[in-house]
Amino acid sequence: MKDYTDIIIAPVITEKSAAAAENNVYTFKVADSANKTEIKKAIEAAFGVKVEKVNTLNTKAKDKRVGRYTGKTQTYKKAIITLKDGEKIEL
Repeated sequence: MKDYTDIIIAPVITEKSAAAAENNVYTFKVADSANKTEIKKAIEAAFGVKVEKVNTLNTKAKDKRVGRYTGKTQTYKKAIITLKDGEKIEL
């Protein structure tokens, strides 16, 4: 297994993810090459918790404009982690 710092990039902090955190569901930005078992092992090693389920998705680029210039947002892989009952991560 790769080191967990190579797999977990950053937590996703939004209103939706903060509301989901109350139900033991946390969202992280992860490496594009990481699979679900690698993500599960990395979360358990980094935070010392037990993971119940891992869902992943690849975000799509969105068009953005600044004045007359157009561009796209960056794509990344997102992992939605469900912890077992009684577990918690402090972000």
